[in-house]
Amino acid sequence: MSDPLPILGRVPSGIFILTIGRDERATGMLASWVMQAGFEPPCVTVAVKRGRYVADWLAASEPFVLNVVGEKQHQFLKHFGKGFEPEQPAFEGIETFAAENGVPALGGVVGHLECLPQSHVESGDHVIFLARVTGGALATADLSPMVHIRKNGGNY
Repeated sequence: MSDPLPILGRVPSGIFILTIGRDERATGMLASWVMQAGFEPPCVTVAVKRGRYVADWLAASEPFVLNVVGEKQHQFLKHFGKGFEPEQPAFEGIETFAAENGVPALGGVVGHLECLPQSHVESGDHVIFLARVTGGALATADLSPMVHIRKNGGNY
């Protein structure tokens, strides 16, 4: 059997910061496996590594926000790429505002999507969540979204 990992890594994806929770419980994480999954109603899918506490919150149908990162906004990769423990503040030094669903959204990004999980399915070492898009906004048309292409399909 041929090795699919070199070409699998070349499947492009965007870079997003998934924010979830409210007040002191709010947190954020880097997400790159996000895709539009429906027009009517508008839906997206998000893959989250199994074992992350955020996956438990999504499985409990907690609303979340997908923040679309701009192509030169590497500061968000550095800040959110390390991950946060459940009680650790995730937004120190980051401009945020409350989205209509009450979840923090990031200021200065391309825009955001407000989402509500509808279902999920196990996918090996990840869980794929299907979410209905309930709101959102394009913050600026002047920024192009960041696109991520991995070196291989075996890791991030």
